[in-house]
This record gives sequence, C-alpha cells and structure tokens, in this order.
Amino acid sequence: MPIGTIRARRRGWRAGFGHLVPREHDDRVTGKRGRLLRSDDEIDELLVRTRSVAVVGVSGDSKRPSRRVAAYLIGATDWTVYLVNPNIDEALGRDVYPSLADLPEPPDIVDTFRRVEHLATVVTDAIAAGAGAVWFQLGLVDDVAAATATEAGLDVVQDHCLRVELYRWQHANQQQ
Repeated sequence: MPIGTIRARRRGWRAGFGHLVPREHDDRVTGKRGRLLRSDDEIDELLVRTRSVAVVGVSGDSKRPSRRVAAYLIGATDWTVYLVNPNIDEALGRDVYPSLADLPEPPDIVDTFRRVEHLATVVTDAIAAGAGAVWFQLGLVDDVAAATATEAGLDVVQDHCLRVELYRWQHANQQQ
C-alpha cells in the first residue's frame, strides 16, 4: 500500500491515521516512524490527527480515573472511543471489548490504564492491532516498552494524562 494511503478495513468505517500517513518526523531514508513524544507541540500533532482511541483498562467503577477519562473523551471529542477490559462487558453505556485484537478497526491511540508491569504486553497487543500510538497515563513509565513501540513505528507518550493534554490543546486552540 502506498505510504500516503489511509486504510479502512470495511466500507463505512472511518479510518484513523494508524501507521500509514506520512508525518513530518518520518525518516524517509531508514523508514523509522515511531518516536517518543515529550513536548506540547509533539503531543498536539498527535491529537490533531487522532480519530479513534482505545482506553485499555477502563474500569466498571465510576470513581476510577480510567472511567472519568473515557467519559471525557466520549463527551468532549468526536473521536471513536473503544473501551477495553476483559473483565467487564459494559461501561458508560457502551460495549467493552475484551482485547485490542477484538476492536473493529485499529485505534489511533491506545490509552493505557494498566500497572507498569503490564505495559509491555499492552504495547505488543497495540502493535499487533495496528495502532498508531500508545499513551501511558500519569505515573506510567516503561522505557523498554516505549523502545519496543517506537521500533515498531508507534509514537509513545509516557507519564501524561490524555484528558489533561486534550483539555489544554482544545482550550489553547480556542484562544487563537
């Protein structure tokens, strides 16, 4: 498939950026595409091109941060938000998928609410699912998992809250 192509698996599905759209930082010589995003500008670039998010580890408990972040994403964006947790069937009035492999399309971002010892598994699953980026929430840093993701072409954000960054980005754009 040509590098400038956006892929949708089935008719009527909205394709996200995945790993097929060329980006400014892509190395056209080596083909290396993934990178660790640290600055606001880099994170903003990711948010601009996002169309779908999988929230891995969403909780059935409404007091948990994963549930509040998922609710914010559903209410504050037009993104397709997939909820992933093998232990529950429904959250926020939506079906919950047991794994990333069960999603109907590859998500642009895999937003991760799992303990740090599970991040490598989430990254492996995200790569297999064709995700475009992995996002490790506040307090989650795993440099080995991040290196695995970037080598596979995924962008990585560590130790940032997607809700906080999205709110900052949305309101910075409103003031301009």
